[in-house]
Amino acid sequence: MSTVAAQPAPNPANSVPSTVDPRTARKVTLAGCVGIFAELYDNGIFGFMAGTLAAVFFPGSENAIQLVFLGYAVSFFFRPLGGVICGHLGDRVGRQRMLVFVILLISVATAAIGVLPTYASIGIAAPVLLILLRVAQGFSVGGEAAGAMSFLAEHAPEGKRGLYTSYAQIASFLSLLTGTLVAAALTSGLGAERMESWGWRVPFLLAVPLGVAGIYIRKRISDTPNFTRLKEEGGLSKNPLKEAFTSAEHRRAMLLALFIPLMNGSGYYVLFGYMPTFMSSELDFGKVQGLLVTASSLVAICIAIPYMGRLSDRVGRKKVIAGAAIAMAVVGVPSYLLIGTGNVALAVIGACVMAVVFAGHTGVIHILLVELFPTRVRYSAYGLGYNVSSALFGGTAPLLMTYLIDRTDNVNMPAFYAVVTALGTLIAVSRVRDRAHLPLRDA
Repeated sequence: MSTVAAQPAPNPANSVPSTVDPRTARKVTLAGCVGIFAELYDNGIFGFMAGTLAAVFFPGSENAIQLVFLGYAVSFFFRPLGGVICGHLGDRVGRQRMLVFVILLISVATAAIGVLPTYASIGIAAPVLLILLRVAQGFSVGGEAAGAMSFLAEHAPEGKRGLYTSYAQIASFLSLLTGTLVAAALTSGLGAERMESWGWRVPFLLAVPLGVAGIYIRKRISDTPNFTRLKEEGGLSKNPLKEAFTSAEHRRAMLLALFIPLMNGSGYYVLFGYMPTFMSSELDFGKVQGLLVTASSLVAICIAIPYMGRLSDRVGRKKVIAGAAIAMAVVGVPSYLLIGTGNVALAVIGACVMAVVFAGHTGVIHILLVELFPTRVRYSAYGLGYNVSSALFGGTAPLLMTYLIDRTDNVNMPAFYAVVTALGTLIAVSRVRDRAHLPLRDA
């Protein structure tokens, strides 16, 4: 089998410029993006189809939507476990092998949801099995983010790490958009009755061809020059996570990796994941109208992300993320008020403004976290910090929003959450030493 190979070069001990030629880096980036697309496709399905899944797996329950989002949240608490196990193996045996494994796992788990019996067929066992498969998905995604971003950054040419890793974020939002469009098209074409009967299965089963494509591409790429070089020099850590915890520098970096991603809670998981349900259940938008608003904001963020990545290569990661956090604190409430008017045009404007602002965070956050850690412990330490953050502040966000809105009757709760998480990110990122213009460290 042919591979896209990057040849390592001799290096000083602690920091080495990348020797990957741009053509190879582009091929590796494409391979990484296809895999990430397949990995995160499920989030788009789940957010748009929460109402249908509630009817299928929790029929008759007054809290059906909350129960669906509870299952969504539970899976996030297994992301840190995936990050730890996959991170340990990724730092020990290589990034490429683990990236093949995680895409295989999530493809099987997502497709298995599509063949689950319903509550009407097997009773309470149906939602239990749904949650177990969500757990498998959470474990897999926990091993994906740190691995894929480390893989891309370690292959990227010097001075372009922000740009190259930002492409992976475009893939993640395109997968969200694709999942949303597929679910919306089926809902519109089949109607509620047939969707609840069998149509809900189709989007999940589409994970099979996506997974096959991702596995094929990832198996044809070789490991990063940083990892390969460290392995040849005998510099791999025997226990990378233990090593990370015994270093004051790494412990501080993991703490930063926990709090800097706070804006993901109000951005990715509320603005994009929860928004379709929020607009239909709380704001009385039709499903097509909700799709238009969500799709418009996804297009806007995909356009903005590479500009933010490139900007971070020029001025630094810290300035871009801090600027995005300040902007979100300013525009968060007005943007949600525009969405809350019920007017589709104003809602599109509000959602797109927030999307462009959020691009300054999501397009840069992962490369900033990659640069916090050396190659010896990067996959493990980055994976643990980021996935704990996702579990605490990301996966719980839709459940928290539905609970707070239900208890307070205030549909502006997502706006307040956006402001609070933006300020949290701003405080955390102010403590970072920016390494945008320095080579990645091996040790």
